This record gives sequence, structure tokens and C-alpha cells, in this order.
Amino acid sequence: MSETYRLGDAEFRSRLIIGSGKYRSFEENRQALDESGAELITVAVRRVDLRSREAGSLLDHIPPDRFQLLPNTAGCYTAKEAVTTAHLARELLDTPLIKLEVIGDERTLFPDTAATLEAARILVEDGFTVLPYITDDPVACIQLEELGCAAVMPLGAPIGSGLGIRNPTNMRIILESVGIPVVVDAGVGTASDAAIAMELGCTAVLMNTGIAAAKDPIKMARAMRLAVEAGRLAYESGRMPRRLYAQASSPMEGRIDVP
Repeated sequence: MSETYRLGDAEFRSRLIIGSGKYRSFEENRQALDESGAELITVAVRRVDLRSREAGSLLDHIPPDRFQLLPNTAGCYTAKEAVTTAHLARELLDTPLIKLEVIGDERTLFPDTAATLEAARILVEDGFTVLPYITDDPVACIQLEELGCAAVMPLGAPIGSGLGIRNPTNMRIILESVGIPVVVDAGVGTASDAAIAMELGCTAVLMNTGIAAAKDPIKMARAMRLAVEAGRLAYESGRMPRRLYAQASSPMEGRIDVP
């Protein structure tokens, strides 16, 4: 697809963003990245040693000069933790991009909305390009846009669940309510989930477990790439209206009468 989109000052062509966790090896992660066509890959600052650039490290397999790294604050449970982690990421990777995660519940991994809003306010003031993980709450997404976030990342379903887009109605309302990119984050389990997200009009899809936990992550990465491309094309094409009753494909006028 030739159309690009922006996250802050960064421009991207691929609408598939993948993660760097749960793979069997860094090599497999890199193969999946290549097959997916993704340009942007998330890395958990609190779980990966970003100081190491030695052979065999994550940054040896996914070098920052070839791919755009998107550091995230996964594992943070307070706004203060998230802000501190974001500053560490900017220092280590020299990027203003930050995927903001402030978890409110350890069992469901749902975000803490109030803490996310507070951390987003601070990070925007500190010059970050903030991409917050949030519930599929239109009001919270509007508030995050008003704070100056570069995008919103509403969950399709709980992290790692693979349940797909559980509330497409809320996703549509979010898309109608904000003017910044909407990236579905969490819940995508297979290619059809990714296609549905894109058909709704979402800007991009971010996934990790859906690829990493597949029986064949490399093939699944390719499937996700094709699904995202197909879903975007379908959205841009404009689907036919749904009808309750059948409608003949060929015209009735000029038909041949059979005696």
C-alpha cells in the first residue's frame, strides 16, 4: 500500500506493528518482523536490556538504524513508574516515541485510565510522542487527544487473549470522535481479527501474542500482513450495504421469457 500515516513526526507505510516478546528466540522474532513487513516494533523497556548492543542481543537482531523501535512502559502500575521508564527509554534509544502503558489490574491487564491520563499529560509536556494503550472508551480517547497524544491505542480485547474485536461499536465511536490515528492494541488472535479492525477504519494494528504464540509464527506474520492490507483496501473501497433479503446479481430487465 502506498498511502502513509504519521505518528508524531515519524511516517510509516506498513499498518502492522509487532512486538518483541514471547518469541522462542530473537532470530524467530526477526524472521517474523521481516515477513510481516512491519517498520515499527515495540520493546518493553523494563524487560529487555536496551544497553546491550553485543552479538546475540535484541538490538543486534533488530538494529535501530534499520527499524523504528517503539519503547513501551509495559509492567508499570503507576504514572510515576511509567514516566520514569519513558525517560529511560528516550535516553537509551534516542527517540521521542513512547507506547504508554499503565496497568490497573494484574489479572486482566486492563489499563488504569486515570493514571494513564496523568502520565500522558506529563510526557506530552516533556516532549514525548505519546501513544497510550487504553480501554475502548471513547471519552478516555477524546481526553487523551485533548492532552496532545499523537494517537490512541484502544484494546480490542484483553492482552494476550486472542478474542478479536469484542466491541466494534465502541471502536466505531472512537473513530468518529477523535482526529488522531487509532491503533488497535491487544486482542488480535488471527488474520480475520486484523482484517476486521482495518475494515472498521483503524489506522493500524499492533500485535504480539497473535504472531508469537502461533504454531508457525513466520507464516502467521505473513498472514497478518496480508490481512491488514486487505482490510485497509476494503475500508477504502467502501463495502456494499447489508440487506435483509436477496437481490439478484443480474438485472431483471430484458430477460428471456421461457414458454
